[in-house]
Amino acid sequence: MLARPHRLTRGSDYRTVVRRGRRYGGPRLIVSVLDTGEQRPVRFGFIVSKQVGNAVTRNTVRRRLKDACARQLPLPDGIDVVIRALPSAAAAPFAELLADVDRAVARGVR
Repeated sequence: MLARPHRLTRGSDYRTVVRRGRRYGGPRLIVSVLDTGEQRPVRFGFIVSKQVGNAVTRNTVRRRLKDACARQLPLPDGIDVVIRALPSAAAAPFAELLADVDRAVARGVR
């Protein structure tokens, strides 16, 4: 689980990252990364829409993504990451989601 300092919580933060951040796509995820330049821990946010599935499926995908992001830590300070799950993420095993998150975050942080 991600500690509170590593979570995006405000809608305005989500909007800023999605609108101004660099976007990296894949078959299961779209990742937006924004370097804010602030001295605070990296923060992650997750968007899992109803297109992904019912509530149980969406929460399962969200929990898997949170675990995959927790494995990415530590990352440089001042980076905000928003991960949007696509419908194909529901059927993907955890190993594939982990690989997708690894690849997208690595591209966004360099």
